[in-house]
Amino acid sequence: MANYPFLSESSVYLKKMGPSLEELLHDLAYERTRVSGKERVLEALSEGRINDRSLISDADCLVELLSYIAARILVSCVNDSYLTKRYALAEAKTANLRLQNEDFDFVVNVAMELDLDVKQEDGACKIHFTHYLRNTSQMRSKPWKIANQNLHKGYIILDKTRLARVIQQALQMRIERELPAEVTNEILKDLKGHITEITKIVEERKNTFKAEDFGKLRVTKLPPCIQQLIAKVQAGENLPHSGRFALTAFLHSLGMSPDEILQLFASSPDFDESKTRYQIEHITGKISGTEYTPPECSTMKSYGICFNEDSLCKKEWMTHPLKYYRTKDKGSKKKNKKDTKKPEDKK
Repeated sequence: MANYPFLSESSVYLKKMGPSLEELLHDLAYERTRVSGKERVLEALSEGRINDRSLISDADCLVELLSYIAARILVSCVNDSYLTKRYALAEAKTANLRLQNEDFDFVVNVAMELDLDVKQEDGACKIHFTHYLRNTSQMRSKPWKIANQNLHKGYIILDKTRLARVIQQALQMRIERELPAEVTNEILKDLKGHITEITKIVEERKNTFKAEDFGKLRVTKLPPCIQQLIAKVQAGENLPHSGRFALTAFLHSLGMSPDEILQLFASSPDFDESKTRYQIEHITGKISGTEYTPPECSTMKSYGICFNEDSLCKKEWMTHPLKYYRTKDKGSKKKNKKDTKKPEDKK
């Protein structure tokens, strides 16, 4: 229960054996739990996962289990969408890592607890394709595409590793739906010190990597698909791999440096600086020797990242996001040139 505090068994145990909310928030005996809950949130922010702790005694296990409750309360009190997404992702990633060391039956049972339509037959696990699609929509790499799955009577076979990854996504979405929970003014007052500390760190993290200045890049000339991808990143949403690749290659093609692109992605809940920098430098050719070009419109559509087509997008000859930008930019320059002519030049 300490390792998987989101399971119903954990909730039942706490209702029967755990402290009341009043005790959890005020009792000196649970100060360690409140601090551990804060550390859980801070680990989610800084490391993107929850660190393992020593669980030697029953007391250790109870603190770890209750720290999950305390962390959820603190996330709800701060009520910041970036923190909520970052925290949900960290809890889900941690569960995935721990499930790798469990037997297959246990992993299947966890999937069922998360309302996934799974069946275990002959040592294998099957998941209904609708539940598969719902929980793999952000995984755009070829091994996860529905066309590459063995589909039989509506079900797809998964091994333990892949099932645990689906569980990660299902748990992340569930936590995001549940938080922030409603909190009272009394709770806000009781946890003011922890809330203030977490809020400060969240703001510092967001401000450090805030991408406001796009230099010479004219944001109003960007195609709708790229505008939408940027908006998602700045809103703290995770992009699928295809979206990150398209956005990175596009911005690089228009002259943004790897560091400038890195700053933009830093607001993503799953941001890992070293990994993101490596991916950006690979796409931009700094370490790969190949500068990748952004995908054309037809490919963007096939990836599901073509958004909000406007009249220019629908022109028969409009086949690439870069063509869209250059067309708009060219038209703007012509207009500016015309507007800046002297009166005697217009005669």
